[in-house]
Amino acid sequence: MKQDILDIFIIGGGINGGGIARDAAGRGLNVMLVEQADLASATSSASSKLIHGGLRYLEYYQFALVRKALIEREILLNSAPHIIWPARFVIPHNQHQRPKWLVRLGLFLYDSLNLKQKLKFSRSVNLTKEPYGDAIKAEYTAGFVYSDCRVHDSRLVVLNAQDAADKGASINTHTSFATAKRDGKLWQISYEKDGKTHQIQAKVLINASGPWVDGINQKKLKLKVKGGTRLITGSHIIVPKIYEGDHCYLFQNEDNRIVFAIPYENDFTMIGTTDKAFDGDNAHKVKISKQETEYLCEIANQYFEQQITPNDVKWSFSGVRSLFDDHAKDAKSVTRDYVLDIERDASNPDSPPLLTVYGGKITTFRHLGQAACHKLRIFLPHMGLDWTRDATLPGGDINNSRNMAEFITTLENKYDFLPQTLIKRLATHYGSKVHEMLDNVQNIKAMGGHMGHDIYAVELDYVIAHEWVTCADDFIWRRTRLGLHIDRKVITKIENYIEEHMNAQN
Repeated sequence: MKQDILDIFIIGGGINGGGIARDAAGRGLNVMLVEQADLASATSSASSKLIHGGLRYLEYYQFALVRKALIEREILLNSAPHIIWPARFVIPHNQHQRPKWLVRLGLFLYDSLNLKQKLKFSRSVNLTKEPYGDAIKAEYTAGFVYSDCRVHDSRLVVLNAQDAADKGASINTHTSFATAKRDGKLWQISYEKDGKTHQIQAKVLINASGPWVDGINQKKLKLKVKGGTRLITGSHIIVPKIYEGDHCYLFQNEDNRIVFAIPYENDFTMIGTTDKAFDGDNAHKVKISKQETEYLCEIANQYFEQQITPNDVKWSFSGVRSLFDDHAKDAKSVTRDYVLDIERDASNPDSPPLLTVYGGKITTFRHLGQAACHKLRIFLPHMGLDWTRDATLPGGDINNSRNMAEFITTLENKYDFLPQTLIKRLATHYGSKVHEMLDNVQNIKAMGGHMGHDIYAVELDYVIAHEWVTCADDFIWRRTRLGLHIDRKVITKIENYIEEHMNAQN
């Protein structure tokens, strides 16, 4: 990256910041992104792990958002088939909730808003005769099934950052934005990295810091902007596998909320999410409450034959969603669409712009990044044209048909000395980048040191070199989800290995 004047300086290494960095860098712009912790260390790794249109948003007449998200779902499935997978979602009909005709109408609209979709359309199901009903209580005899996609959310962020870096962007983790002041046509920016304060100039400043948006605008930039955020906490619980199969469930509750039950890491079921106002002061430290845990268990127990209690929870995670404040009465009805706001100094017609990103969904990150560049073209007229719609994310070019089963078979034949479980995990995390990772690996010995649980040094070397991994948590919770499967002994080996690497680099 050129070390002169930046075109764009981005605050925030979540899905919005990463998506904008990728799009802008691909247009030939000089881009720098700073993230105070690890990539996807907050909201972007605490989602429901879905690429979806948002069926429930139809109840709030957000047809444009749903259509946009459904179109994006198809684009993303093609761009990253190694970390995005089609799934069927089952809705057991609850006669005390929304009537059948209303649910069927909603699914008809959901299908109709994107008739070009590659996924299966919705249909009615008889839960007494189809396997979808095996784990459900006998009182639920009918239901519906529709299609959406699952995603490895934190890896999606990393792949955007990786693609941005490949196109010349400077991606900086564990780097804190300090201050920025306007000076003529430029921003004079200070940031802190490795205990030192650095200065740089940029034509455009983008605040994509999620839950920290208002704090940065008001306290660090000391600006009064038109928009504002509404912070909502969403929590999930992970319990031992409740049912067999790759399908997911969508449960309706009497408070008109919906809760998903989703297969998770082969051996577990993920249940969530909740919606409650966030009133803390550190979004990085948000945790699920006792009440939220009980709430999710109660909803699961309304539908599943196998009952669960809070004692069954093996892990939980919470995230603070920074939504645009549209003054909705309750948390579940706040819009999930994004808003892009440009602020300039009214007294200086040549003042550099501040673009603030409010809200957004993981599903629409690509559209958001493209829209942000459109909005900034007047300030950066030398930027290139749109390019992300038909582009793959790193590792996504697995084969011409984007068929994961065929790709995994290819890997099994080429690396027949590796366990099939390891091949599948590497394939569904790194896609075609597996070939780069395993370059010159001809046998199991060449995989390097064995940490345990099919984790070898060659994989750690790759994520350290290409995915900004600086500690064990980065690897076991965000680049992978191995933290659910491994014990303290394995974690310690990983920690020591990464620490040795980091010390050697320094």
